[in-house]
Amino acid sequence: PTQRVSGLKEYVVSALRGKIRYQEFWALHDLTFQVQKGEVLGLIGANGAGKSTLLKVISGILKPTRGTVRVHGNIVPMLELGSGFDMELTGRENIYLNGAILGYSESFLKEKYDEIVAFSELGDFIEMPLRSYSSGMVTRLAFATIVKPDVLIVDEILSVGDAAFQKKSEARMRELMNGGTTVLLVSHSAEQIESLCSRALWLQKGGLVQIGPAYE
Repeated sequence: PTQRVSGLKEYVVSALRGKIRYQEFWALHDLTFQVQKGEVLGLIGANGAGKSTLLKVISGILKPTRGTVRVHGNIVPMLELGSGFDMELTGRENIYLNGAILGYSESFLKEKYDEIVAFSELGDFIEMPLRSYSSGMVTRLAFATIVKPDVLIVDEILSVGDAAFQKKSEARMRELMNGGTTVLLVSHSAEQIESLCSRALWLQKGGLVQIGPAYE
């Protein structure tokens, strides 16, 4: 609809009065590309170009109206850290919950548990329910559970926690990028795209303008 409707009742009333008007809008169109295993692909374009929509389609959050997406391996979308957590569960319980959502086995999570807790720097808070956490603590725990994804999707490099933890996070990101993880990275920083990515995809109004070496 071209105007905002706040609820179902208002929508029905407006529809019966003939006040609902529609304008067709395609967030993405005529877009075809491939990403190789272990590649770091940057996504660039102005606000509204379709970058975040594309990431959500690849992540499986949105279903494409037309076309198909094929992904090999487990995907970790860093679009909204902590969105899969239960605030009534403890940090420890949420590690297993979020890990299961990300496709990790229970045995793998048990093996990596101490490493995850140590990286999060939460200490004894790991046995407390998340409702007692600050937003920064929740974000740190979420970032710590990103252990070894096949495909990592990042909408802007995240500023997680204090300065010291941000350095740890950046080091972890670079470790994943150099360790065989396939990464799709959205950034408005040309310098960041050129330094981190091997190729870049330029979107404009939902369509592909160019794809090629990041420096170009």
